Amino acid sequence: MQPNYSDEQLRLAARLYYLDGLGQVEVARFVKVSQAKVSRLLALAKERGIVRITVAEYEPRNETLEKKIRKEFHLDSVAVIKTVEGSTVEDARRTVGHFGASFVASLILQESTVAIAGGRTMRELVQLLPEDKAHRFTVVQAMGSIDSTVSPVDALELGRVMSRRCNGFFLALNTPALVPDKKTRDSFLALDQIRSVWARFNQTNVALVGVGTLENSVFVERGVLSATDATKLAQSGAVGEICGRFYDRNGNECASSWRDRVISIDLEQLRRIPQVVGVVAGSDRSTAIAAAIRGGLLKSLVIDENGAKALLAETSLKSKR
Repeated sequence: MQPNYSDEQLRLAARLYYLDGLGQVEVARFVKVSQAKVSRLLALAKERGIVRITVAEYEPRNETLEKKIRKEFHLDSVAVIKTVEGSTVEDARRTVGHFGASFVASLILQESTVAIAGGRTMRELVQLLPEDKAHRFTVVQAMGSIDSTVSPVDALELGRVMSRRCNGFFLALNTPALVPDKKTRDSFLALDQIRSVWARFNQTNVALVGVGTLENSVFVERGVLSATDATKLAQSGAVGEICGRFYDRNGNECASSWRDRVISIDLEQLRRIPQVVGVVAGSDRSTAIAAAIRGGLLKSLVIDENGAKALLAETSLKSKR
């Protein structure tokens, strides 16, 4: 049988441990129990309401940077997520996902059609979206599959996860993201199954997208973008990438053979969507983000502090040129 500890014993143990800062060995001596019993005493103190733990409110967003970015770029909504000094890019992705999920959820209205792209930060965010069985979103895969391996960060998998969490429907774009030539692309787009999904892009209310660069893109990481492709895209003025679409400093898709080989929502469709949210972590893509905003490709942004500072610095440098 469990010992019947009195409230007086529990108050003493709690006082010594939480207020006086004694270790469990010292607490055990005062209360006259074994050290192994101290954890149980402290747990009981919480159960009986003798110990009530409160945590000071933490504001995870940097409102000062948010206001600056909204003013500078005329965006609808901005969430700048605070990051701890010394955080890695992986830490920033995790933090943006954790604290940015509720912000993104607030931008999606009930019965919306949501186009979703892939990405590492996007994955962190999607798996933490509040479960809401009343919203019943229709989720549409915004780009074809990168390769034959379905990664947890791919649009196909993230679309499935999001639709499950929101009790929604998922429409998969069952094509490769990149095909050998324009003729092959047009053949895919002529298929009824693909055309029906493609048509939903024109009915989309919200798009969730990442922003890549020539140096830091899932296409580079997975070996789909060759060195020759990268050189040609750079020569055509590419500074950023959304859903496999490379664009220049004005947010216009670069004229290249790559453009005719991609199967994903196109940039003109993206511009017509009322709410396009960029989900980004890292300070290495400020030029790409600024170009996307300039070209009307992004209406809102969720980003980490370092990324936000880099974005504002990009604008400051441009004004001095």
